[in-house]
Amino acid sequence: MTEQKREEVVPEDIPEQFEKKKSRVREAIDFILYLAVVAGICYVIVTFVGQRTVVSGTSMIPTLQDGDNLITDKISYRFRDPERYDIIVLRVESQHENFIKRVIGLPGETVQIVGGRVYINGELLESDVYGNELMISAGRASQPITLGENEYFVLGDNRNGSADSRLEEVGNVDKSRIIGRAFVRIWPLSQFGLLKHG
Repeated sequence: MTEQKREEVVPEDIPEQFEKKKSRVREAIDFILYLAVVAGICYVIVTFVGQRTVVSGTSMIPTLQDGDNLITDKISYRFRDPERYDIIVLRVESQHENFIKRVIGLPGETVQIVGGRVYINGELLESDVYGNELMISAGRASQPITLGENEYFVLGDNRNGSADSRLEEVGNVDKSRIIGRAFVRIWPLSQFGLLKHG
């Protein structure tokens, strides 16, 4: 009688347990593959397309505030060059951090700061509406600076509170040091929107 019961239970239960185990293994493999695909997509986006950047400091006031969260477009400058007044994120090796500045001078131009105002090739840059205050210090731009083939001159919008191309440690910014173009502010939500460029 006992043997008969065992014969009845074994054939029914073992295949069912085996199927359940197989199903769990399949689910685990599917989940791992899903995570790998998501991680791969995130890696591609962060490496080649865009990245989140947090504003640190007051050098871009009033355009950007300390703590603003931005998405930086890392792909545009692979197809075109930065333009005057673009807001860019750049590497500054000596500071071991990234800076956010506005492009003022373009490759081949001569930049000088005279009387607190920017001159390009000897002409006052009248379209510069971002620097609303006269610069107290011209720094290295007190003398004419001629930019090389892939070099840019950058300033913060808060001209008297910005470490930028007027300082030796930032200097002329080679295109290879530009990470990308600040594209959209995502935080705070009340300020959410595209950033104003030239």
